Formats: sequence, structure tokens, C-alpha cells
Amino acid sequence: MKLKKLIVGLMLAGSGLLAGAQNVLPLTLDQCIRIALNDNPTVKVDSMEIKRVDYAKKETLGKLLPEINFSAQYTRNLALQTIYIDAGAMFGGGGTQGGTTTPTDDLPQTDIGRAAAGAGGGQGMKMGRDNSHSGGFSATIPLIMPTLWKSIKLSDNQILQNLEKARANKIQLVNQVKNAYYALLLAQHTKSVIEASHATAQQHATIYQKQHEIGTASEYDVLRANVAVTNLEPSILEAENYIRQLKLQLKLLMGMDVRQEFSTVETLDQYKSQMYGRYLSTDTSLVKNTNLKTLDLQTDYLNKAVEVQKAAWLPTLTGNASYMWTSMSNGSPFKGLKFNPMSSVGLTLAFPIFTGMQRVNRIKQAEIQAREMKWQRENLERSLHVQVQSQMDNISKSIKQIESNEGGVRQAEKANDIMQKSFQIGAASFIQLRDTDDALMTARLSYYQAIYDYLVAESDLESVLGNTPYVN
Repeated sequence: MKLKKLIVGLMLAGSGLLAGAQNVLPLTLDQCIRIALNDNPTVKVDSMEIKRVDYAKKETLGKLLPEINFSAQYTRNLALQTIYIDAGAMFGGGGTQGGTTTPTDDLPQTDIGRAAAGAGGGQGMKMGRDNSHSGGFSATIPLIMPTLWKSIKLSDNQILQNLEKARANKIQLVNQVKNAYYALLLAQHTKSVIEASHATAQQHATIYQKQHEIGTASEYDVLRANVAVTNLEPSILEAENYIRQLKLQLKLLMGMDVRQEFSTVETLDQYKSQMYGRYLSTDTSLVKNTNLKTLDLQTDYLNKAVEVQKAAWLPTLTGNASYMWTSMSNGSPFKGLKFNPMSSVGLTLAFPIFTGMQRVNRIKQAEIQAREMKWQRENLERSLHVQVQSQMDNISKSIKQIESNEGGVRQAEKANDIMQKSFQIGAASFIQLRDTDDALMTARLSYYQAIYDYLVAESDLESVLGNTPYVN
């Protein structure tokens, strides 16, 4: 039973390993970049932010349309208002201010006349009823709103700024994916080179072990060969751990599930044949640089903000209209309702005269900020030119280093072949053999490092110039 369980467990483990191997996704650099531009959360957030600013612009445009409201109100008068009327003044008499009063007998014998007579006599008159109902529609429409018109241009500029910000994030993301992919290729090449040197050292250790068994090599030679093998093992483990970390970093940049395994399809040697043509055709103009574009948009925003503040000096004209129903009754609020319509239309003209110098000071602030932007742009442009020249120098140095290291690898391989043959016939010592093997490993690592340095410098230059082919 135990043997059967063990066999079943091994079969399940084998099928799991096979399924895992089948799920490994082979990816090129181009595929990694496209996945990142499609699935990276930062890109999705930028896309949503652009939509949000577009809705904000539509909100501003909505202020140009009429605003219609419906309102209703009920009031219960607990104590009616009392008024006093100068009966003489009301009906042409001398009033009470002169010390004389108009006799109430001369007033018209009506309800109003009797109320006025009572009011003139000092008794007062109650106004209104117990219940007051009102409801209806009101509408306003802006006719002349200079500040609002200028604000719409600010919304357009804000959309452009968000578009440029999204473009900058995409360019940065492409640069990060490229550098991580190149670093992963370098780590894989480094591991392969160290493993090749480790295999050679293991082979030498095996040879010495056999020679020691037949008495042609000393125990010291065996120990020294085994130490050479052991010294390379930590480097292999370190390279494997670095490869795992770089893969996790790439998965994070691509927005990929960390449980999804992938493998690289390309090698650093494949990029070597393409680099010279790209170096000669590099356009070093800063026309597409995202930092300069963003600064220009911010400067334009400040200039438009000055126009908005100046437009606040202009008058505004607003049209309004209302259609209401009112009802007043005594007793129960639900009885005796009799609604009477009333309507009105009108215009409201507002002309700003004095606001405590607030607008003047705001305009001066915006103008100073616009002048600051000019100097910032000039300083930024100088800094970018320095970065471009530095990256071009790094690319040129890397190309020369690649050519030099390529020749060094050929010489180290030839020297190692000669030393291998000399060692086999006993004409070379183990130390000499290890020296040539270490020199070959160093030459190969330096060669791949030079290719990596070139690719990183090219990617960084592309990011500075803003001419990434994956981003418009």
C-alpha cells in the first residue's frame, strides 16, 4: 500500500511539473511592452483620469445652458403681521404727524376703509392668512459670461496636460520594462557563463579524483579542484535568485499574475547586429520630450488663467424667468385651497466695480508664475541637452567596449583551448588552467555587460527624447 501511494504521488507530481512546463509563456521584449501598456494599473488609471477631466469640461460647458428648478413651499402663520396705516395720508388727509387726524366718518364704509380707520385709530390691522402655499418653476440662463467662456479654455488645457501625463507615464513604463528585460537577459547569460565554468571545474575535479585513485595526483590537487568547484556554486545560486527577482519585477510592470511563469525568447547577442544602425540614425532633437511639453502646457495654462482674471472685470448678463402658483387660506392647510398663477421674466446685469484689489493681485501672481516658467524651461532644456549628450557618449563607449570585449573573448577562448591541451599532456599546471578558465569567464561576462550597457543607455536616451515607437 505504501509503495502504491508513493507511485501515485510521483505520478501526480510528474503531471503537475508537466502542466507547469506547458504553462510557461514565452515572451519577446515587444510582447512584454505591449502587455504592460495594456494591463499595467498605472496606464489604466491614467486613462480613467483623462475621462474624468473630460467630464469636468462637460460640467463647465453645462454652465452655459439654462438651469431649471422646481420648488414648493408651505408656511403656517402662527401670528399674523400687524400694520398701522396713516388714514389721512392714505386718503389724502393731513395725517397724524401734523397733530391732526382725519375723521373716520369721512372714510369709505368698506372692509378696507373700516380696517384703515381702525389702524388710524391706533388699533392696527392684521395682514395675511393662516396658511400660505406656493410652488412653481424658475429658470436662469447665462447670456454674457466672459469668465465662464475663458474657463472653458482652461478645461481644454487641463485635458491636454492629462494626455501628456499619460504619455509620459507610458514612456517611463516602456523604459522600465526594457531595462528589466535586458537585466533579465544579462542575468541569464551570467548564470550560463558561470555554469559553464562550473562544469569545467567539475570536470577537472573528476579527472583529479580518478588520478588520485590510481596514484598519479596528490590529495592536495583533489582538494584544490573541489574548492574551485565549491567557490562557483554561490555565484550560481545568487544568479538564480536575481533571475527570480527580475521576473517578479517584470510581472509587476506587466500587470501579470505572479503565478504565471514565462520565459525569454531573445538573447543579448541578437541585439548586437542591430545596434550600429540604430546608433547612426538616432534623432537627438527634444521636440517630443515630455517634460518640455508639460512645461509648455503649464505655461499656456497660466497665460489663460491671466485671461480669466482679466475677464472678471467685464459685466455679466443673466436672464431669468419664473412661473409660480400661490394660495392662502385660513383654518386647515388642506381645505379652501385656491391657487393663483403668476409669472415673470427679467434680466440681471452685474458690473464689478471694486473687490479690494483682489483681481489685480491675482493677475500679477499669474504673470510672475508665467515668467518663472520661462526660466524653468530654459534651465530644463539645458539639463536635457546634457543628458542626451551623456547618453550618446555612453552608447559610443559601449559600442567600442563591445568590439574590444568581443576580441577579448576570442583570445580567451583560444588561450583556454591551448591550456586545456597542455594540461592534458602534463605541460601545464592546474593553477594555469584555472587562470585561463577564469579569464575566459571574465571576458564573456564583460562582453555581455557591454551589450547590456549599450541597450540600457539606448533605452534611457529614447526615454529622454520621448520618441518611443510604442507611444505616440
